[in-house]
Amino acid sequence: MFEVISLSFAFFFGLAVRRFALPPMVGFLAAGFAIHAVGPRLGLPAESGAILDHVAHLGVLLLLFAVGLKLRLGQLAQPQVFGGALIHSAITTAVFSFGFVVFLRLDWSTALLLGVILSFSSTVFSAKVLEAKRDIGAFYGRTAIGILIVQDIIALAVLALYSGQAPSPWALALLAALPLLRPVLHWLVDVSGHDELMVLAGMLLAVVAGGAGFQAVGLGAEIGALVMGLLLSTHPRANELSDALWGLKEIFLVGFFLQIGMSGLPGPSDLMLALALVVLLPLKGALYFALLLAFRLRARTAFLTAANLTAYSEFSLIVAAAVLPEWLVPLALAVSLSFVCAAPLDRFADRLFERLEPWLEGFEARRVHRDELPTDLGAATVLILGMGRTGTAAYDQMEGPFRALGIDADSYRVAGHVAAGRNVLFADVEDAAFWRGLKMAKVEGAILAMDSVEAKESAARALRAKGFHGPIIAHALYEDHVLRLKTAGADHIYQTMNQAGIGLADQAARAIDLDRQPARLIEV
Repeated sequence: MFEVISLSFAFFFGLAVRRFALPPMVGFLAAGFAIHAVGPRLGLPAESGAILDHVAHLGVLLLLFAVGLKLRLGQLAQPQVFGGALIHSAITTAVFSFGFVVFLRLDWSTALLLGVILSFSSTVFSAKVLEAKRDIGAFYGRTAIGILIVQDIIALAVLALYSGQAPSPWALALLAALPLLRPVLHWLVDVSGHDELMVLAGMLLAVVAGGAGFQAVGLGAEIGALVMGLLLSTHPRANELSDALWGLKEIFLVGFFLQIGMSGLPGPSDLMLALALVVLLPLKGALYFALLLAFRLRARTAFLTAANLTAYSEFSLIVAAAVLPEWLVPLALAVSLSFVCAAPLDRFADRLFERLEPWLEGFEARRVHRDELPTDLGAATVLILGMGRTGTAAYDQMEGPFRALGIDADSYRVAGHVAAGRNVLFADVEDAAFWRGLKMAKVEGAILAMDSVEAKESAARALRAKGFHGPIIAHALYEDHVLRLKTAGADHIYQTMNQAGIGLADQAARAIDLDRQPARLIEV
């Protein structure tokens, strides 16, 4: 009965909210509240909560492992990441703590703990949104995830301090051994192949080696899963491993959002407190925006990062369940409502920035971050936007007869291409400022090879708006994407799977024809 109720409620509530252009996770949260209200009357087993907790835990571990696969350790040391996380947490903790003491008459110890946990932003929500938009590798996505990792480390330290649980003496030995473990982990992925053993290898590393291993020494299962992903992020098959775990991760994460909703039904006072906390969300986002501008990021990067970090953190529920159980229900409601508010904000963040751009750019520093410098296309005749596997193959094919130039929003990927001798520059094609200052008089054609159809649409419109009249070629996975891209200005659309089939047929025809040639010679 647990599976019947959980899966049915999650699917139909998720389907309902999608009709309002909201992500399914909002529906899963609503489904959790609905299950809590009517589940017992429908025969929901008493042990359902414990089962859901376990499923949710697996989902969080797999998500953090997948995030780690797309990150680099060096980005945590960047000033806007480490400094931004610490300063934001300090300011918001002080403001929230003071507010709880003044308005709710709480003692300073409780107020300070509540202030600390409300200063964090949601790692699960941010990672889910960035992954859906294929922006984890983008500069703003890496900045957001880096800030969240620093905050998660702070959260684990706070939990250990208030709960009286300190890391075991073996924790230091484990951390010291991590560099030695990297070759072993890489070998494990190499020998796992490409089928179900790869999925099991990912589960083993995320749940057993990372989750259970780190938890055994008091370092936290979530951090362990993330670290395992980081250690494998330089492996050539890191993306393949992430893709192999995608379906499992999505299913288990449904349990996470249901779990938040099922934490309890709020009373009037809980609802009032949660609404008050939600009203303060714009101030939380504004502080992120101001701090990132202070670290010389451009207004667009600061705005997109701040929008992604607006929701309250699920870690507040983990900490509250351990040391402040009486606050769990209002905090769960506040976290849920913050997801509802942040989801559409993050979805339309690019469009919202375009409208506010003339005003927001006035806050930019004169000197911008080194990752945000404008680019010049030089003498390139073919522009390739998106340098993943498809874009790289297109670049290598075009580089001979043409002067190809690639553009990608992932600076780590760009650095890898440059090291390999390719002419690739860093830029975000969805940034209107990039197109305004672009000189592309010699460009004769453009290839759109990004993963996101929204990014391809944006690039096609920007190229046409800039007066580019050459051919724009794009690939699409689905039939409905073809019309969208043609409407945006693309001339030639190739459906990836169809073209793969046509290519296979052409190769087969040539091979068959070659086999027939000796027989023809004999007949003559």
